[in-house]
Amino acid sequence: MRIALLGTRGIPSRYGGFETFAEELAPRLVERGHEVTVYCRARHASPYRGVHLRYLPTIRHKYLDTIAHTFLSTCDLVVRRADAALYCNGANAVFTLPARLAGIPVAINVDGLERNRKKWNRAAKAWYWLSEWLATWCPTEVVTDARAIEAYYLERWKKRSVFIPYGAELGKVAGAATLERLGLAPGRYFLYVSRMEPENNPLAVREAFERTATDLKLALIGDAPYAHEYIRRVRDTRDPRVVMPGGIYGEGYRELGSHCFAYIHATEVGGTHPALIEAMGRGALVLYLDTPENAEVAGGAGIPFTLDSLTEAIERVLAMPEAERDLWRQRAIERVRERYSWDAVTDAYEQLLTSLAAKG
Repeated sequence: MRIALLGTRGIPSRYGGFETFAEELAPRLVERGHEVTVYCRARHASPYRGVHLRYLPTIRHKYLDTIAHTFLSTCDLVVRRADAALYCNGANAVFTLPARLAGIPVAINVDGLERNRKKWNRAAKAWYWLSEWLATWCPTEVVTDARAIEAYYLERWKKRSVFIPYGAELGKVAGAATLERLGLAPGRYFLYVSRMEPENNPLAVREAFERTATDLKLALIGDAPYAHEYIRRVRDTRDPRVVMPGGIYGEGYRELGSHCFAYIHATEVGGTHPALIEAMGRGALVLYLDTPENAEVAGGAGIPFTLDSLTEAIERVLAMPEAERDLWRQRAIERVRERYSWDAVTDAYEQLLTSLAAKG
């Protein structure tokens, strides 16, 4: 098949969950004999692991970046054609309609309830709410990556969706060059990875950690293109234990997840978060903010907390016997092995896209 992926910033991943998803899914589909095009905003090496990268311009603005690029990508898709297309991000729902009217069957992964993100103004929240409704009839199929989001669309919009979770690699990597560069020692730091935005709570994580008496460090990894003032507040600390190098991707990211003492996941909004699954797949001891979506992923293989109890949760894992910490780490690996294999995720998307292409 000829398959197109639209709505992400592109690959290689340098931003967030959808980019990681595209980077993992597209090459696997290529390995299975399909011709895959990923629409990108920023230029990297081309092609990438057999994937065709199609670069189109965008409007570099907090509220226009995604929809401007997806609009242009859709126009290009209608001309170039594909047997099936997969859109990412519920905000792009309206653009699935012209592709579908042009005879291209489309699915959209709506992610989580994006309108709940604190960074959006009223107009953006209204657009996301409208997009939820548009997603129920504009595309050929709707994909949800968390059971909680699947249930929401069924209850709120009476729309059945196809549930396909994200995946993750299993096992640790041996390298530690990134740790050395950041002044971190294996097993001697807490790790947090996310975009530095309010609903991901990096500031709350930093403040909770600073209330603990430990010589371990905290590595806050991430960045965000339109959150400069908030990031300034996150960085406003004199605690020498806190390390904030910005975004780290690729092998450096894998090294950090492989050698941390524990991983802290504090994201409030969204569906299944790749960073949480990836930390579990590396065998990290996971502390997670207790939301339905995060609890669904952790499934008893991580330690829940509220923002008010995070300091207590950090102190709890510090006081644990090492044997108990190892049990939590093993549970995390087994949870990912059983439910979040990238091969199984690729199987599901290949089946979905094949079905769509047949309908088309």
